[in-house]
This record gives sequence, C-alpha cells and structure tokens, in this order.
Amino acid sequence: MIKFTIITLFQEAIEPYLKTSMMWKAVDKGLAEFDFVNLRDFGLGPHKSVDDTPYGGGDGMLLRCEPVFAAIESVKAKDPSAKVILPTPVGETWSQDLARRFASDNSHYIILCPHYEGYDERILSLVDYMISLGKYVLTGGELPALIIIDSVVRLIPGVLGGETSAVIESFSDGDNLEYPQYTKPADFRGMKVPDILLSGNHGEIAKWRAEHSGKAK
Repeated sequence: MIKFTIITLFQEAIEPYLKTSMMWKAVDKGLAEFDFVNLRDFGLGPHKSVDDTPYGGGDGMLLRCEPVFAAIESVKAKDPSAKVILPTPVGETWSQDLARRFASDNSHYIILCPHYEGYDERILSLVDYMISLGKYVLTGGELPALIIIDSVVRLIPGVLGGETSAVIESFSDGDNLEYPQYTKPADFRGMKVPDILLSGNHGEIAKWRAEHSGKAK
C-alpha cells in the first residue's frame, strides 16, 4: 500500500477530490491511504504564524523553518522511512516514468504544499524529491500535490478497471501518444469510425493502432 501525508494550510482544497472516483476506490480497496497535517497547528505565537518576510528585502512572504520542520518531524516520528516531496519550479520535471517509479515503491510520501512567495531554503535539507509540474507558477502546492497523487495512485494495480488500462495509454512508453479511439455510434453526423476498427481483424487493428500512435512534441 502507498501512503500520502499532505502538509497543507488548505486541506479543504484537496480532500474532496481524494474522496471521489479512482482515488476513493484505491482507499476502499486498501491500495492507498491519504492523511493530512495542518501546517497552522505548528505555527508560532498567538496567531499561529507560519511565514515571515525575506532577509535582504523583497516582496511577499516565505514559509518559516520552525513550523515546517515541526510538521514534517511529527510525521517522521511515527514513520522515519517517510520520504518528503516538495512541489517547486526548480525541481525535476514530473513525468509518467517518475509516476510509475513512485507507484511501484509502496512507500509513505509526505507532500509539503508551499505557499506565499516560497520557502526558507533550509527547508530543503528535509526534502527527498523536488518536483516541478512545468515552467509556470501556481498560488500554492495543493494542485501539484493532487496531480502527483492522482498520477501515481492510478498506476497501482487494481485501481483502474482494465488490466492494461495504464499500459497502453499516452506516455506509458517514453513520449508515446495513444492511438485514436472511438465508441458507438459508428457514424455520428457523418463522422465515421475507421472501417478497420469494425472489421474484427485484431492483427490489422493492432497494426493500425501502432501506425496511428504518435510522439509528444
């Protein structure tokens, strides 16, 4: 079983998604577990502050070391083997290959959801994986956390319906793109399903699909 503990200020932004569809199915079948830690619980002072202005000046606020270290250490106190993931623009670009590696590991992952202008650099001393979703910036780490979790959990055997559902899809083999697919009706407003797919000739269908699979640009 794979487990994700999400450290966040906004659990309500993540939890509903994890309680629906395939994520719920994974939990129900005992294949995945999701837990939350409220970073605010480890905040400082009467206002439970978790951020402060950066040394050297500049706009925005940075997550402070104290609450982040305390939150992560509270999880590791129960499971020292848990590995920390930090969504950050400077991390390794997330890919299907990485998702597959995480899915096969059956580990406990802690995802820290950053906010504001970023985080104190010393927090990286606790991080095992820095992950980037691409060359853009989001308001917080909740959406990247969901993307990482969804892309990993769906690859766990038994989560998706078909045995090969995660094998033949896009990016299952490097930069491949899945072949075009069709369902009923065979003719919709003059747009017809290719005859070969209606032929029942599985050898020729496999050949057609191979010819019409592409590569990501």
